[in-house]
Amino acid sequence: MRLGINLGYWGAGMDGDNLAVAQEADRLGYDVCWAAEAYGSDVPTVLAWVAAQTESIDVGSAIMQIPARQPAMTAMTAATLDSLSGGRFRLGLGVSGPQVSEGWYGVKFDKPLARTREYVDIVRKAMSRERLSYDGAHWTLPLPDGPGKPIKLTVHPQREHIPLYIAAIGPKNLEQTGEIADGALLIFPSADHLEETAVKHLRAGREKAGKTMDGFDVCPTLPLAVGNDVHGLADMFRPYTALYVGGMGSRKQNFYNQLAQRMGYEKEAAEIQDAYLSGDKSGAAAAVPHQLIDQTTLLGPVERIAERMQAYAAAGVTTLTLAPAGFTLDERLAALRAGTDALERSGLAA
Repeated sequence: MRLGINLGYWGAGMDGDNLAVAQEADRLGYDVCWAAEAYGSDVPTVLAWVAAQTESIDVGSAIMQIPARQPAMTAMTAATLDSLSGGRFRLGLGVSGPQVSEGWYGVKFDKPLARTREYVDIVRKAMSRERLSYDGAHWTLPLPDGPGKPIKLTVHPQREHIPLYIAAIGPKNLEQTGEIADGALLIFPSADHLEETAVKHLRAGREKAGKTMDGFDVCPTLPLAVGNDVHGLADMFRPYTALYVGGMGSRKQNFYNQLAQRMGYEKEAAEIQDAYLSGDKSGAAAAVPHQLIDQTTLLGPVERIAERMQAYAAAGVTTLTLAPAGFTLDERLAALRAGTDALERSGLAA
């Protein structure tokens, strides 16, 4: 099992430290450094900045939002980043959610599976540098009865095949991800529930495409906090869990709330959402069960984290992405080093 890090969103107050975190991860031999975008910082700019100041660690988008860019633009960006980084770019895509897609980008959030499939088809065709033409339900290239003609990408990526990941939560999206992508970006993963909530659906998609799970990257992100007080560490992540389970999306369409329900927290997920959407964020945080936080993070001393890493590897994880927590840069760097220490103790290091 390999390790990655996730820097999250730029502009969250730790920007000055994030480069140091990425550089330390590079020095320690972490495999990939991911960054995110929502409606603040964009991912390509951040990754270009990190790639220019690191040596061997891959840089990946977790995620580039599908409604934010035409697919050909995404292919251009991916090819450029791969070329500039010396073949270190990984393309992670996702549909975002209805509030961001429609409220920020003005793109209707409908038929996300079909849109994702077409988007991936076009991106792959463009990155392969064949002349681009496409006749789909959501994109037609070139536009008919106009001056456009099939053209091809002029930039040469460093690699012939840039790894393509999809952020997936729901069963149908997970199955399609297994079918059309090289890896899956997962969030709020519990080793105890991973087979039921994710891996079996990914496997079904791989089988539909005539493939096995060999070579497919199962890549969940987990917050990491090191120390002896597991309950105290868990409390650090109550607002984070409450935001996603309670407030990330509408009452009818919150993928993270639905995931918590599939993990057996139906009653608690409803309580968290009721409190959050009523404006009681502290009440929503208080309603998050300790067990839910503990199952979806890496908390405790290094020995405990090593045991949890073994459970994730046994559940099918191939790249474990860590989000090292801390109030200072030194604390985040110490957590990063603890991650490599735990991996070595687990016996899973490559």
